[in-house]
Amino acid sequence: MVNAIWQAFADECARWHDLGRKVEFWWRDDDATQPVPALLRLLALAKSAAVPVALAVVPEAATAALCTGLSGAVSLLQHGVDHRNRAAAGERKSEFTDHEPLETALARLARGRGQLQALSEGQSLDVLVPPWNRLSRQLIAQLPRVGLSGLSRYGARDAISAAQGLRQLNTHVDIIAWNAGRGFVGEEAALAQAVRHLAARRNGFADSSEATGWLTHHACHDEAAWRFLGELLDVTRSLPGVRWIDARVFFAGRANA
Repeated sequence: MVNAIWQAFADECARWHDLGRKVEFWWRDDDATQPVPALLRLLALAKSAAVPVALAVVPEAATAALCTGLSGAVSLLQHGVDHRNRAAAGERKSEFTDHEPLETALARLARGRGQLQALSEGQSLDVLVPPWNRLSRQLIAQLPRVGLSGLSRYGARDAISAAQGLRQLNTHVDIIAWNAGRGFVGEEAALAQAVRHLAARRNGFADSSEATGWLTHHACHDEAAWRFLGELLDVTRSLPGVRWIDARVFFAGRANA
């Protein structure tokens, strides 16, 4: 840590430690479909750092090879069904919109859940990660009807439960610059996002019990993104009171995050 933003990140983590509180992070990587080189690189990085990672898998595009030989530190979440944009012209992208009949969307979700369960031999979590992190409010309340008991989107959650029987754990730091070339957003921007969420949690402006989530997209990573991830994992391993939680533990209801 040689520059000001890494120091600010370490200082915020130290404030938590001084208060006797642990800083909890978690890691979600989106758009997994098959074991391409970028995904294998990400999994190797997570393994070498002994950090658990949750892969958001697109059921209709996923191959059986994706689920073969994964380590126990990798969890699988349901990333929509087909990741196809159904928004009308001028609307923000979403696979699940208010235009789609509720029962149609639920049927698609149930089919996707079954596909992912079959591919993973029952090891995937019943957690929905909606593509583009969006879905209708009406649909959220109905997710438990098709066996989904968890939800993960982007941004600070309002409560630990998105609906009855539906635990939620979101991500808060997106390392991709979607509107500026779709490469790495830069270490200053990424770390500033993390510091803002940690400070909001510490000061009571965000749910203090929600682990700060790091969002990656392996297919979009340039070398700067890979370097940053490696440094992030190294740095957090050295900071007192910092730990990475396993998504499976949270969604099983055994964590305070």
